[in-house]
Amino acid sequence: MLIVGAGLAGLTVAETLRAEGYVGPITLLGAEPHAPYQRPPLSKGFLLGDTPEAQLNMRPAEMLAKKEIVLKVGAGVTAIDRAAKQVKLADGSTLSYDGLALCTGARLRPLPLPGADLAGVVGLRSLDDSKAIKAALETAQNVVIIGGGFIGLEVAAVARKKGKQVTVLEAAERLMARVVPPAISSFYLDLHTGHGVDLVLNATITELIGKDGRIAAVKTGDGREFAADLLLVGIGVIANTELAQAAGLEVANGIVVDACSRTSDPAIVAAGDCTARRLPDGSLRRLESVQNAMEQAKSAAVALLGRERPFTATPWFWSDQYDIKLQMAGLSAGYDQVVTRGDPATRKYSCYYYRAGELIAIDSINQSPDHLTGRKLMDKGISPTPQQAADPACDLAALLA
Repeated sequence: MLIVGAGLAGLTVAETLRAEGYVGPITLLGAEPHAPYQRPPLSKGFLLGDTPEAQLNMRPAEMLAKKEIVLKVGAGVTAIDRAAKQVKLADGSTLSYDGLALCTGARLRPLPLPGADLAGVVGLRSLDDSKAIKAALETAQNVVIIGGGFIGLEVAAVARKKGKQVTVLEAAERLMARVVPPAISSFYLDLHTGHGVDLVLNATITELIGKDGRIAAVKTGDGREFAADLLLVGIGVIANTELAQAAGLEVANGIVVDACSRTSDPAIVAAGDCTARRLPDGSLRRLESVQNAMEQAKSAAVALLGRERPFTATPWFWSDQYDIKLQMAGLSAGYDQVVTRGDPATRKYSCYYYRAGELIAIDSINQSPDHLTGRKLMDKGISPTPQQAADPACDLAALLA
């Protein structure tokens, strides 16, 4: 079995194959020079300095060796020959496969402006990216962040904790607009403003101003200039689908997979940020999360062994900013009713989203019990009424009995 991509999804495919009884050879190919590591802390604890690099390592080398998983780092794959069942590596060598898992992840969306290659203009996707930003924050004073999504806001929180002047420039009319409804956006606007972040919404970036080859300022469409000695571009990612597309696999904003992580080729599966899967409502969605990577990878490994393990669990996500933990369960798009459980003023509450009377998503602020119960309810297809959800005295966990 051959696995392209040595992140969380790739590692999980390899380990699940062993757990499911596969005894043949497994080779894990990683394009980066590092062994598999955790990505979530890169914009949180590691960047802040609370999480040492050693804690990012997902598996000691001896554990992989014990499971007879061969890890090759710095091993980029350039082509797939489906007819010959081979992949070609960047060094010109080839490897054969009986089953192939594509866990190629995603890459940063570039800023389409001159000056994006100036020194001091950075993105955050990899361990090396985070190390570079961490080093730059030692001396930078004026940090500008383009993009008010999870990564941008998590880095903003870290930079403020380090005492930096922080400006966030967001093109949309609210923060995190792609993933949370307006009420949560408003909460985070107040949170960051309260911590001294200068937030600019509906921002259009017109120019990156450099001096002596380094970023010096960012100019917006209204003529304002924001001083910057460090500029983080956090405008999303693009799925790494080129290998799959060149090989003739079905691609649509991601490698298209079914609930069992199977691609359009029966010998090839895919998992993680590189995939787009069909959701129960019929839409194709690319979900970027730890849960999605792990669960798709487990399904992918089982599919390589000729069996089925559909991934149907409720999607969940989280973000840590300052002392606030946001936990999301389900997908709130298309909701027609929202009720609040708890008092937002306490910074400990949840929003429950309904469509046609059915619970479809929950966003919880510093309220992990609500989040965990909500996930279980949605997994089981149990929908508390809006009145029950809004009443803190109502024990929603009892509905699971």
